[in-house]
Amino acid sequence: MAVQFRDYYETLGVDRGATQDEIRKSFRKLARKHHPDVAADKKNAEAKFKEINEAYEVLGNPESRTKYDELGAGWQSGQEFRPPQGWGHPGAGQAGEFHFGGTGFSDFFEQFFGSGGAEGFGVPRGGTGRRQPRARPGRDVEADLLVGLEEIVNGSTRTITLSDNAGGPPSRIHVKIPAGIPDGGRIRLAGKGGVGSGGAAAGDLFLRVRYARHPDFRVEGTNLICELTLPAWDAVLGAKVSVPTLGGHVSLKIPPGTQSGTRMRLRGQGLALREQAPGDLIVEIQISAPSAADEKERAMWEKLRDLHGAR
Repeated sequence: MAVQFRDYYETLGVDRGATQDEIRKSFRKLARKHHPDVAADKKNAEAKFKEINEAYEVLGNPESRTKYDELGAGWQSGQEFRPPQGWGHPGAGQAGEFHFGGTGFSDFFEQFFGSGGAEGFGVPRGGTGRRQPRARPGRDVEADLLVGLEEIVNGSTRTITLSDNAGGPPSRIHVKIPAGIPDGGRIRLAGKGGVGSGGAAAGDLFLRVRYARHPDFRVEGTNLICELTLPAWDAVLGAKVSVPTLGGHVSLKIPPGTQSGTRMRLRGQGLALREQAPGDLIVEIQISAPSAADEKERAMWEKLRDLHGAR
């Protein structure tokens, strides 16, 4: 089945030869700009934020990026697209039997990079390939659900739509996302999958949670890692700085003489996942030097160098 091609390089504003570091930096810049918590136009920002996340989900992973590049470079966003003959993603062709709305991922992503195939995706439960009796259970259906870290903290309710190629009206399904669900955790919605035949029960819908990438944090288990760039003088002299958490900004004291690569821990400011103690926020210190200096500044740095060298 044809789907609309997604040009993930165009979405992130990088060329196809970009390094992984360039891709990461571009994602963080765009994600900060379009994060729904800070953008004025929240509705459009939310849609753009999801597009950016989808692109980074693929290009930010070297293995997925290689698979994406195998699809070819000659396509433009919005063009109808079919995979090259023999292209072997296990979900290809199966995911196209169902269409989802509201999951945060496009049909293109679901067909080529989603989790289709698990739980008998697109296959009647109990099917063996032999002739089946008239009454057959409905199909179990699985899809990915993009969930923001704020939703993981507080829980949320989402509305998604599900339709198939039979042409029937889409089903609207209200999904409760429980607070603390882990990345990769699944939400089972009994009877919300494919319709059964001959009076048999409907299949189930399984939604696999995939954490949305956040511009300020990366997730390591229950811990959140935040990179903080300090000017050299703050690292030398010490300072009080404001750092983001999922609950708002907090003050952090930087001791004098802090070195680049230092990790500072804020207890309990990470993720509180099911049956686990709350994680921590770990602040990674990076020190930046001035990119340029005039004659006066240069003379001061030279004095500091000479002073340091004289010790």
